[in-house]
Amino acid sequence: MTAAELLIDELRPVSFAIAYRMLGSVADAEDVVQEALLRTHRAVEDGQQLDSPRAFVATVTTRLAIDELRSARARRELYVGDWLPEPIVTDRDDDPASQAELADSLSIAMLRLLENLSPEQRATLLLRDVFDYGYAEIAEIIGKSEANARQLAARARRHVDQGRPRFHTTREQRDELGRRFFAAARDGNLDELEALLAADVSLTGDGGGKVPALARTIRGRTRVANTLRAWLKNRARVPGGSIREVGVNGAPGALLLDGEGRLLGVWALEIVGTEITSINSIVNPEKLGHIGPVADLGAVFRKLGIGIREVS
Repeated sequence: MTAAELLIDELRPVSFAIAYRMLGSVADAEDVVQEALLRTHRAVEDGQQLDSPRAFVATVTTRLAIDELRSARARRELYVGDWLPEPIVTDRDDDPASQAELADSLSIAMLRLLENLSPEQRATLLLRDVFDYGYAEIAEIIGKSEANARQLAARARRHVDQGRPRFHTTREQRDELGRRFFAAARDGNLDELEALLAADVSLTGDGGGKVPALARTIRGRTRVANTLRAWLKNRARVPGGSIREVGVNGAPGALLLDGEGRLLGVWALEIVGTEITSINSIVNPEKLGHIGPVADLGAVFRKLGIGIREVS
């Protein structure tokens, strides 16, 4: 492997970290990363003097992601049902400091908050608060003045802070609550499951119009618990089906599998204090293929005679 190829391999995680947080899509992020690394490789091969290859790839990645985000937003206006970020499986055995960063900057809740920012606001906030770039560097990357970069970051931060929970939850609290939730789901202990939900808990399903899913987010402990009862009853009918706990975007989650180990969906929990405040169910097959083989959820339910209403 050449020195240039080694450098590109070293820069790939840097590029993906920025692109995924910008776009909330693994597929779109991978496209941006591929182009950013290709441009970096060309620059190196052409003998261009790069004072900091890391800064170079961050600049190219951010600019490409801003362009992609503009077109992605137009596509999402036509999206069927609620849009959720593509989930990524994260290592729950990472050190606590790493987990704290993951839980904040990679969480489903944070990525959804970022969706309400302009592309430049999103880039500025991420580069400043997550990747610790200086305002002068950010201004050069996004093509704004340093004063404008500071204003963009301040506005973005105010919006995000308004949507963040007021109470801090430790990693241990999140993991314990997640363990109890998924144990109750596997055992069919619905009373225990309902007791873990916040009074104003929300349940969001993302099928993208490809497979059965909730038409819209539902809220409230009773409504969510009743829907979970129906879902778990249906999934219990899937031969050999299982729930495998994993970290999803730095938080407790699970892979829902059929008898052959193929993905039916991914659940990701959002936890504040000692309660589950949100459950996100991603079943759009186009958002799951990067995790592993995907089952045909619609075919599974048709075979079992399960109706399409509220089965996400």
